Amino acid sequence: MLSNLFLHYTFDVWMGRMFPDLPWCRYADDGLVHCRTEQEAQAVKAALQARLAECHLEMHPDKTKIVYCKDGSRKGRYPNTQFDFLGYTFRRRIVKNRRRNSIFVNFTPAVSAAALKSMRQTTREARYQTRTYLSVTDISRLHNPVLRGWLSYYGKFSPSAIYPALRHFNKTLVAWAMRKYRRLKGHRTRASIFVEGIAKRQPQLFVHWQRGMTGSFA
Repeated sequence: MLSNLFLHYTFDVWMGRMFPDLPWCRYADDGLVHCRTEQEAQAVKAALQARLAECHLEMHPDKTKIVYCKDGSRKGRYPNTQFDFLGYTFRRRIVKNRRRNSIFVNFTPAVSAAALKSMRQTTREARYQTRTYLSVTDISRLHNPVLRGWLSYYGKFSPSAIYPALRHFNKTLVAWAMRKYRRLKGHRTRASIFVEGIAKRQPQLFVHWQRGMTGSFA
């Protein structure tokens, strides 16, 4: 809390005074400043570096960079054309306009590779495949709030990008079924069909099943 208050005066108030026309955002010690040209970005970076030094702080040497937000209309070349912020990767992507039924290139966010890795790790650490004393309803009670949180946060932009983490969870359920039920032991295909059947009969068990994400059990 104290560090956030310190950065409020070190960065927030200073930005409003020095660069009132530039949009920016900050969360804890991570932030973005939106500039119109590379020259403007270089000037802001130099000024901010001096400001932080005044306050006995310094920029992170690896994370601090100027990024060119390349899209369908901005077609120039630059060393950095993407960045990660708050669990999202912002970069050039092909986007579909559902109203016009057309495709175009835009600079948009989607869940980052690091966030996906963290989600898969969360599922692994739950060790459902070894907890054969649990029923599928028990697993739903334990993990559905986690899945709901992921979809609520990361599902707003490019929701299909979160599918790998959801497929990993589906496959974890298959591994759980193979250990829990003797008739499924050593039969991955049979276990996949079994869990897929549960998903069709009881989609309410998991939030991603309710949204039709019931594939990739095999």
